[in-house]
Amino acid sequence: MTKYLKVNPSVQKASRTAFGETLVHMGEKHPEIVVLDADLSVSTKSAGFAKKFPDRFFHMGIAEANMIGTAAGLALSGKTPFLCSFGCFVAGRFETIRISIAYNQVNARIMGTHAGLGIGEDGYTQMALEDIALMRSLPGMGVLQPGDPVETRKMIEYLSSHHKGPVYVRLTRQNLVSLFSEDYEFEYGKGVVLKEGKDIALLATGGVVYNSYVASQTLEKEGISSTVINIHTLKPIEEELIVHTAKSHKRLVTVEDHNIIGGLGSAVSEVLAENGIGTPLLRIGVEDIYGESGTAENLYEKYGLSINKIYEKTLQFFQESNRPGR
Repeated sequence: MTKYLKVNPSVQKASRTAFGETLVHMGEKHPEIVVLDADLSVSTKSAGFAKKFPDRFFHMGIAEANMIGTAAGLALSGKTPFLCSFGCFVAGRFETIRISIAYNQVNARIMGTHAGLGIGEDGYTQMALEDIALMRSLPGMGVLQPGDPVETRKMIEYLSSHHKGPVYVRLTRQNLVSLFSEDYEFEYGKGVVLKEGKDIALLATGGVVYNSYVASQTLEKEGISSTVINIHTLKPIEEELIVHTAKSHKRLVTVEDHNIIGGLGSAVSEVLAENGIGTPLLRIGVEDIYGESGTAENLYEKYGLSINKIYEKTLQFFQESNRPGR
């Protein structure tokens, strides 16, 4: 269990908000940082940077492809661009990202906010449910998704100061419960064990990490010892941790606010298959269908991502392993 775990349900903040606040702070330290936004700066929370550093902020209008190309040029000129839009809109310019940013391996940070069902009433046309799958497919593209506000801040600090190469970061509209203490240390490419058990392991990412953690506590009351792992780096994913967890547990569960095809569930499945590990896996997420409009709470309940639904699905999956003949 990580020494930094400090779950505090009374402290909540959207990861997009934590991103915007940290971006201003890092802009003061790093004059090479520039920010581009596609007419959504109030929603992506890049507006604070625009106010503080107007000469380093570029309003690109509703023209994501142009924003991507411009960001690539700035990166090739020695700048560190953060380009911001809703995840579905920026990932929708996949071909431009593929050539301008990924193929050239430029030092750009693509910030996709309003991820998943958690955006609620805006509905499917503005929900990013396939963005991880797209970004994972690009050679050399890192894919990150923080699980709470503290991790978001630490992640942006790392990307501002150390990382080289293109990265896609997936952020929430809805508030996230604070999971970590302020001295939490972000490690690129590493999973974070929040809770240790021996029967079943839940691997979660982004907005559903807290729900998975609470669901695991309920499983303990049923006598089921459960591990919870926060996967903040979906690419490169930590294969060693997944292999170890699969070999030391009876079953695995992945939880994500994303299509189960191409997302965390697929990434874990790939690791298991490539290492010849037959541990049964349940993928909880959006099951190859489109989202819809509704409150974030109602959508999480309907699509199986609420605390109660994660608990019920995981319990049923574990009980199947104890049936005769299994």
